[in-house]
Amino acid sequence: MDCFSSFLTQVKFMTKLIIFWLNERKFAEILTIMEEDWNDCCNSDINMRETTCKAKLAGRITNAMFTLHTLTIVGYSVGIFLADVDVTDHQSELPLLLKVNLPININTERRYKTLLSAQFIHLILSGCGTGLLNALLLTLILHIGGQMDILCCWLNEFVIKENEERGESVITTNKIIQKHQRIINFVEYIEDMYTYIALLQFTLNTVLICSLGFLIVTAIGSPDATEQIMRTLLFYTVTNLEAFIFCFAGEYLKNKSKAIGNAAYYSAWYEMKPENSRNLILIILRAQKQLTLTVGKIMDLSLESFTDAIGSPNALEQILKSLLFYTITNLEAFIFCFAGEYLSNKVSYNDIYDNDKELTSR
Repeated sequence: MDCFSSFLTQVKFMTKLIIFWLNERKFAEILTIMEEDWNDCCNSDINMRETTCKAKLAGRITNAMFTLHTLTIVGYSVGIFLADVDVTDHQSELPLLLKVNLPININTERRYKTLLSAQFIHLILSGCGTGLLNALLLTLILHIGGQMDILCCWLNEFVIKENEERGESVITTNKIIQKHQRIINFVEYIEDMYTYIALLQFTLNTVLICSLGFLIVTAIGSPDATEQIMRTLLFYTVTNLEAFIFCFAGEYLKNKSKAIGNAAYYSAWYEMKPENSRNLILIILRAQKQLTLTVGKIMDLSLESFTDAIGSPNALEQILKSLLFYTITNLEAFIFCFAGEYLSNKVSYNDIYDNDKELTSR
């Protein structure tokens, strides 16, 4: 099961890279839009401060995610690195970070440490790569959230500028429309890049969480139970954190999208000249179609469904049904995993018995 969990983690990371590579052109468009946003901020201290604040926050989140993934890999590996292993003992299996079949024999301490170091570097790069993709999503979402805040600020100042000078009002109206359209395009590019990554994320994370839970259960009662449980809990935490990042990004984007429509509606559009108020009403109508992230174009990434279930009259019934199906699904996965683990232990026991019997006969 430990091998299966590692295999799923590697498959998930490599598939994310492939999907990201297929959407390379969309990522280039995103970078172009971000460059235009930074150039527009040079003319306003408020806009520059808002954009810089979001960039600094994204930088802190990125550092925190790199640190968390690195600590997870280190915590998973430190026990094996510090273990006193006799490489000349061919009766026992060498403890490795990733179980592999090698074409050569590991019969020296130098070869064993070299293999462990190579696997450790591989895990660090994979973990940091996964954290980078997740941090990139949050960075893009925070950036576009800052641009939505700037657009809301423009909408609040729209009436003041309209009363001061007609020409300035027309320029501001055009800028607001262009800004809103740029935000919509930006979110659509993010949706195209991450929708199938999110689908892969939640599909494999469900299986991965079940396998990690199985490892925790089977570790109870073993001599090194504490070490195995701590190692597994670190990956369990990171796996749940990845799901939370995608849900948080969808919820954050949805709330910011609502704020645009509210800012346009609460502005004094009824006091403007007709040619300007009509443009603002179009923005209100367009903002009613909320900007969201989806899981494979199937469902929205947000916490709204859960909160609706909690606040509904039949909330208890819905939660019990969900828990029942969740329990049955985990039980099915547990049965298959238990069968494989049981068979593996039986085979290992028979091999040990045959070796002891052969040594006794000699």
